[in-house]
Amino acid sequence: MPLSPPVDREPIHFRKYDFAGFRRADGLWDIEGRMVDTKSYAFENSFRGKIEAGEPLHDMRIRLTVDEDFVVRDIEAVTEAGPYGVCPAITESFKKLVGAKIGRGWRKTLLGLFGGTAGCTHHLEMLVAMATVAFQTLYPLRESKGKNVGADSKPVLIDSCHAFASGGALVKRYWPDHYTGD
Repeated sequence: MPLSPPVDREPIHFRKYDFAGFRRADGLWDIEGRMVDTKSYAFENSFRGKIEAGEPLHDMRIRLTVDEDFVVRDIEAVTEAGPYGVCPAITESFKKLVGAKIGRGWRKTLLGLFGGTAGCTHHLEMLVAMATVAFQTLYPLRESKGKNVGADSKPVLIDSCHAFASGGALVKRYWPDHYTGD
């Protein structure tokens, strides 16, 4: 069902996210993200001069390389466009993520490494979202190997969201041994 019709309004700011997952020839996986911010009007920027309507104020990319256990093997972060010349200087700090594992506590790990002045808000936002993209990308492979279960043999999807509540209809249908409803 779509959103309700809006009241009359004027477009001002646009943010586009684009994420994709790839299987690499070497057995690793690339999760790529891009964020682009544009405005509906031209404006002056103290670093770049005039930024035209539709020209990216922010254009940022990340390639996160992981193994099938979600361990970060490499990361590349790029700021192609930013409002200030200093923005790209922080991208190399994201290499600190190599060796970290996407999973429970991912957001806390990211905030601990890159929160505040230690990182870039926009790259950080993308990395948070990229965890679920990685999960969606690797899920079929991990399912075929029986890896989508926790230490207690409970499927990782159970209680991960409203749809997969342990007392809900989907768990009752797909994993009746783990169903907790009446």
